Amino acid sequence: MPLHDLVSESLDMLYYGPLQFGTPPQELMVDIDTGSADLWVTSDCPSCPDKQFNKQASSTYSDTGSEYFLTYGTGEVSAGLSKDVVAVQGLSVKQQAFGTVRSESEYFSQYPISGILGMAFSTISVSRRKTLVENLIVEKQLAAPMFSVHLARGQETGSEACFGCMDKDKTLGDVQWIPLLSKTYWALALDAMFVNSAMTVANMVTAAIDTGTSFIYVPEDLATKFYRLIPGSRLATEYGTGYYAYPCNEKFDVSFLFGNHDFTIHSDDFNIGKECVGGVVSLGQSFPASNFAIIGDCFSGYSTFDYSNGGRIGFSPSINNIKPL
Repeated sequence: MPLHDLVSESLDMLYYGPLQFGTPPQELMVDIDTGSADLWVTSDCPSCPDKQFNKQASSTYSDTGSEYFLTYGTGEVSAGLSKDVVAVQGLSVKQQAFGTVRSESEYFSQYPISGILGMAFSTISVSRRKTLVENLIVEKQLAAPMFSVHLARGQETGSEACFGCMDKDKTLGDVQWIPLLSKTYWALALDAMFVNSAMTVANMVTAAIDTGTSFIYVPEDLATKFYRLIPGSRLATEYGTGYYAYPCNEKFDVSFLFGNHDFTIHSDDFNIGKECVGGVVSLGQSFPASNFAIIGDCFSGYSTFDYSNGGRIGFSPSINNIKPL
């Protein structure tokens, strides 16, 4: 599945790709989001600017009569629970449950997408329905119970999601596997963060690998300790709550420790501004969980999300991003 990269002022803001809905198929662009577990697209939404799903044009559409709200860190949507054929990469589920959204927050309207493909586990799904990937696995349509995501840097094309497969052309070496903490989010134990060889320990931090988030968000105390390792860094509230800036003449490597494996963030991914603004952001005291981190697209590269072996994530050296030490 080819993905588009929405680049804004040198930042990789959003990765999205095509799904087909209904009979005959209607192609809609959706955000690829491993940090949520619900699939939805806009339909009969007067204020939604992008292409929408036309229920009346699909001969296989059905409405369950259920309604629900989905809340994200950046906004919310109101949806009715529907069922129809949903297809991706030549694979299809005949009665896939998804939300048909009638209203959405202004945040979503600024992007060229019609919805979100949630790819976390259905145990956290608001609709309480299996995800598209889970249904493809149950129906034995995938060559392997996994999907992989390659996030290219700073270019509209070149990224991809591979369902049931890994694309060896996008990687440079072996896969390093890390077990999941639970089958809810795609979440790992974050053990430590490094600046060069200097380490700050992450005490019992659960880190969700989230392709639907641009930056890396960590607990406030961890962010404070981390930036103390970068000479001249400072809290930069002019960019927003929790952001830090650092001198552009400082050269250093940033890496994360997951399951006895170090993974380096490329310097081009760590700097998220025209000035030198760090890609690691403090969640602040308002965030409900003090031991939770969100690892977004700054930690980009080639990631494989495996439902077997108890659930695990594999990180591979990418052709352009993450390189294990």
